[in-house]
Amino acid sequence: QVQLVESGGGLVQPGGSLRLSCAASGSMLSIYAMGWYRQAPGKRRELVATITSGGATNYADAVKGRFTISRDNTKNTVYLQMNSLKPEDTAVYYCNAGGAVFGYWGQGTQITVSS
Repeated sequence: QVQLVESGGGLVQPGGSLRLSCAASGSMLSIYAMGWYRQAPGKRRELVATITSGGATNYADAVKGRFTISRDNTKNTVYLQMNSLKPEDTAVYYCNAGGAVFGYWGQGTQITVSS
Protein backbone atom coordinates (compact mmCIF):
# COMPACT_ATOMS: atom_id res chain seq x y z
CA GLN A 1 0.00 0.00 0.00
CA VAL A 2 1.22 3.48 -0.89
CA GLN A 3 0.03 6.71 0.70
CA LEU A 4 0.65 10.09 -0.88
CA VAL A 5 0.26 13.48 0.80
CA GLU A 6 0.54 16.69 -1.20
CA SER A 7 1.44 20.09 0.19
CA GLY A 8 2.38 23.54 -1.06
CA GLY A 9 -0.81 24.64 -2.77
CA GLY A 10 -2.43 28.02 -2.44
CA LEU A 11 -3.23 31.33 -4.09
CA VAL A 12 -0.63 33.00 -6.29
CA GLN A 13 -0.64 35.92 -8.68
CA PRO A 14 -0.06 35.44 -12.40
CA GLY A 15 3.64 35.19 -13.10
CA GLY A 16 4.35 33.87 -9.64
CA SER A 17 5.87 30.58 -8.49
CA LEU A 18 4.93 27.71 -6.21
CA ARG A 19 6.51 24.42 -5.29
CA LEU A 20 4.40 21.37 -4.58
CA SER A 21 5.66 18.47 -2.54
CA CYS A 22 4.35 14.92 -2.37
CA ALA A 23 5.46 12.82 0.56
CA ALA A 24 5.05 9.12 -0.05
CA SER A 25 4.98 6.21 2.33
CA GLY A 26 4.96 2.53 1.56
CA SER A 27 7.16 -0.21 0.25
CA MET A 28 9.38 -0.16 -2.83
CA LEU A 29 8.57 3.46 -3.63
CA SER A 30 11.81 4.01 -5.50
CA ILE A 31 10.69 1.72 -8.32
CA TYR A 32 7.52 3.64 -9.10
CA ALA A 33 7.18 6.24 -11.77
CA MET A 34 5.74 9.34 -10.09
CA GLY A 35 3.64 12.06 -11.56
CA TRP A 36 1.55 15.16 -11.11
CA TYR A 37 -1.88 15.53 -12.63
CA ARG A 38 -4.42 18.32 -12.41
CA GLN A 39 -8.14 18.79 -12.76
CA ALA A 40 -9.78 22.12 -13.39
CA PRO A 41 -13.50 22.70 -12.73
CA GLY A 42 -15.59 21.06 -15.43
CA LYS A 43 -12.61 19.41 -17.07
CA ARG A 44 -11.07 15.97 -17.07
CA ARG A 45 -7.99 15.16 -15.04
CA GLU A 46 -4.89 15.67 -17.17
CA LEU A 47 -1.23 14.81 -16.95
CA VAL A 48 1.12 17.61 -15.93
CA ALA A 49 4.47 15.84 -15.56
CA THR A 50 5.94 12.44 -14.82
CA ILE A 51 9.31 11.16 -13.67
CA THR A 52 10.58 7.59 -13.83
CA SER A 53 12.55 5.82 -11.16
CA GLY A 54 15.66 6.63 -13.17
CA GLY A 55 14.86 10.32 -13.41
CA ALA A 56 13.55 10.58 -16.97
CA THR A 57 10.89 13.29 -17.20
CA ASN A 58 7.91 14.03 -19.38
CA TYR A 59 5.78 17.19 -19.48
CA ALA A 60 2.51 18.30 -20.91
CA ASP A 61 3.00 20.85 -23.68
CA ALA A 62 1.11 23.45 -21.65
CA VAL A 63 3.71 23.45 -18.89
CA LYS A 64 6.96 22.78 -20.74
CA GLY A 65 9.60 25.34 -19.86
CA ARG A 66 7.67 26.55 -16.81
CA PHE A 67 7.30 23.49 -14.56
CA THR A 68 9.98 21.12 -13.31
CA ILE A 69 9.36 17.74 -11.72
CA SER A 70 11.99 16.14 -9.51
CA ARG A 71 12.23 13.40 -6.92
CA ASP A 72 14.33 12.58 -3.90
CA ASN A 73 14.19 8.85 -3.33
CA THR A 74 16.04 9.16 -0.02
CA LYS A 75 13.14 11.26 1.28
CA ASN A 76 10.40 9.45 -0.66
CA THR A 77 9.31 12.82 -1.99
CA VAL A 78 8.47 14.17 -5.42
CA TYR A 79 8.35 17.88 -6.20
CA LEU A 80 6.77 20.12 -8.80
CA GLN A 81 8.37 23.53 -9.20
CA MET A 82 5.94 25.81 -11.00
CA ASN A 83 7.13 29.12 -12.43
CA SER A 84 5.46 31.78 -14.57
CA LEU A 85 2.06 30.61 -13.42
CA LYS A 86 -0.97 31.50 -15.49
CA PRO A 87 -4.67 31.68 -14.60
CA GLU A 88 -5.24 28.58 -16.73
CA ASP A 89 -2.99 26.63 -14.36
CA THR A 90 -5.73 26.93 -11.74
CA ALA A 91 -6.77 23.41 -10.73
CA VAL A 92 -6.56 20.75 -8.08
CA TYR A 93 -3.17 19.09 -8.42
CA TYR A 94 -2.80 15.40 -7.62
CA CYS A 95 0.27 13.35 -6.93
CA ASN A 96 0.40 9.88 -8.46
CA ALA A 97 2.57 6.83 -8.00
CA GLY A 98 2.55 3.93 -10.40
CA GLY A 99 0.57 5.37 -13.29
CA ALA A 100 -2.83 6.88 -13.93
CA VAL A 101 -4.70 3.60 -14.47
CA PHE A 102 -3.55 1.30 -11.68
CA GLY A 103 -1.54 3.65 -9.48
CA TYR A 104 -2.05 5.45 -6.23
CA TRP A 105 -3.36 8.99 -5.75
CA GLY A 106 -3.01 11.71 -3.17
CA GLN A 107 -5.95 13.76 -1.93
CA GLY A 108 -5.07 16.76 -4.09
CA THR A 109 -4.06 20.34 -3.39
CA GLN A 110 -5.71 23.45 -4.80
CA ILE A 111 -3.71 25.91 -6.88
CA THR A 112 -5.40 29.18 -7.73
CA VAL A 113 -3.68 31.67 -10.00
CA SER A 114 -5.44 34.99 -9.81
CA SER A 115 -4.78 38.67 -9.29
